[in-house]
Amino acid sequence: MTFSKRANTSQSQLSQSELSESVLSQPTLGNPSLGNSFLSNSFLSQLGSSSELSHSRVSSASQFDPALCLHTFKAPIEDIALPERFTFPFYYEPHPLSILAAKQLQDYLEHQSDWQHNFGLGDDKKGAIGKMFGVLVVENLNGDIGYLAGFSGKLAESNLLQGFVPPVFDMLAEESFFHGEQLAINQLTEKLHAQQASPRLEQARAELSKLTSQSAAEIEEVRLQIVEARKGRKLARAEAEATMAAEQIAEVNLQLSKQSVAEKNQLKALKLHWQQRIELHQQTLSDLLEDITKLKAQRAQQSNELQTKLFAQYRFLNRAGDYQDLNQLFANSPSKQPSAGAGECAAPKLLQFAFMHQLKPLAMAEFWWGASPKSEIKQHQQFYGACQGKCKPILGHMLKGIEMDADPLLTNPAEGKPLEIIYQDEAIAVVNKPAEFLSVPGKNINDSVYSRMRQQFPDATGPLIVHRLDMSTSGLMVIALSSEANKALVQQFIGRSVEKRYVAKLAGIVEADQGKIILPLRVDLDDRPRQLVCYQHGKSAHTLWQVKQRDKHHTWLYLYPKTGRTHQLRVHCAHQQGLNLPIIGDDLYGVKAERLHLHAQRLAFEHPFTHERMCFEVDAEF
Repeated sequence: MTFSKRANTSQSQLSQSELSESVLSQPTLGNPSLGNSFLSNSFLSQLGSSSELSHSRVSSASQFDPALCLHTFKAPIEDIALPERFTFPFYYEPHPLSILAAKQLQDYLEHQSDWQHNFGLGDDKKGAIGKMFGVLVVENLNGDIGYLAGFSGKLAESNLLQGFVPPVFDMLAEESFFHGEQLAINQLTEKLHAQQASPRLEQARAELSKLTSQSAAEIEEVRLQIVEARKGRKLARAEAEATMAAEQIAEVNLQLSKQSVAEKNQLKALKLHWQQRIELHQQTLSDLLEDITKLKAQRAQQSNELQTKLFAQYRFLNRAGDYQDLNQLFANSPSKQPSAGAGECAAPKLLQFAFMHQLKPLAMAEFWWGASPKSEIKQHQQFYGACQGKCKPILGHMLKGIEMDADPLLTNPAEGKPLEIIYQDEAIAVVNKPAEFLSVPGKNINDSVYSRMRQQFPDATGPLIVHRLDMSTSGLMVIALSSEANKALVQQFIGRSVEKRYVAKLAGIVEADQGKIILPLRVDLDDRPRQLVCYQHGKSAHTLWQVKQRDKHHTWLYLYPKTGRTHQLRVHCAHQQGLNLPIIGDDLYGVKAERLHLHAQRLAFEHPFTHERMCFEVDAEF
């Protein structure tokens, strides 16, 4: 067991006495066992007496021991400098202490036998569920350094596991209102399903369908008879006009007209007869469906009320002692309501526990443990930033006033990088875009291929940009210097007559020599700009690939995208249904490196004015 006493490590955070005073004045959240009786030096001193991870399933909230959430480092940490600022949670390089804490937790996960959860790391892949874990390095009132561990959602079918921080609100607790109200909603659902499957409803639908068919058939039969009778009357009139005197013709026409009126009245009466019968059965069916509609409305209302009530229980604390619930935090979000699972991620749980128990947060990291989900890409043991959709409003409140590392999205990575023009005429320019260089201005950064080209060619007309490359991808882009050139080039991209070849270096060996990948993609609404494989809502994405070369540990590929979806090549390489090997340096779908090893190496198209076929190639720097 090793821990370190260090004080006054960060001027950006409240002093421990200020934090202690603000937290002690606030009510307790979630688990009733986390009461103020634990907010004491005796509790905090547990940090120096618990040398091993202690985790086990907790059968009830009353058995949960908060003191066991505090863990000391097994390895010496005296020579590791404490962070000057807290981790920017959405994009970060893990601090050495966070890495050490994560490694210690991972060792436990690999060897523990306290509970059962199928992470999909063994032979049993059925029902496997990987999980996001988090560690928060903290300092107690005595200056001792340790860490907290947490997980997102449920683990081993439980919200509470000894040694991990508890949920902000435990909806699964026996004393929670959630069970009773959810039971009432479930009963409504069962009643609704019973009515939807009712024999009366099925019979009413069948009878109405049968009557409608009979009605249509009988009416059509009479209509055809009338058509044939009309033809006969036409012939009778013609014959009368050819063989009879005027008075006789008039009499024949009168009789024929009476026949026509009688037939029309017969058809009208038949339609009325069927209309009345159908309306009677429609009313019976409508009455049955109205009951179902009322049940749906009742269930929706109760579900919305329960959801609002549930969100109100998720109350998040910050260092100033201020609480805000999910309803408040997401009131100004684009969706106006929390995403599914908001508040259940590891990061908010860890910070909540720290603030409630007078522990100063120093650094944080989250990592994935287990098999990747089917839709998104998560690499085993890889660190990830907090998700934007679920966590940004929450962490924005919880970390308010705490000095954090800089947001890299606010820093221009292209500053000082030249943008090489490899070809230029009166219609087009072809540039070699460096890696980490925007194609078009971003939300926070204006510097881009567009802004550089606008500055370089002030007399150019039109939008300039014909196509884009991801910021992290280097390589060839064609720029249109006039509206007419832009229109002609865009049509070539739409018609897929433009030839594009990329070079990628993958972190592993691709056994086959060539192939194709067809995986539909859509944006991850909870974690933009990451993309998901989604067969229900995704857009078609098609990539051809061919091995360029291999060494003992890497494969260089030629990639030929037939569609142009966001992050298409990166996802198709990294996803388990693709090549299952991320591109080196892919900080979203693999492991960050000095750069993303993806380069738009070849670009061929027809000149917009001369119609000459033009081809450009620039080799990758990797």
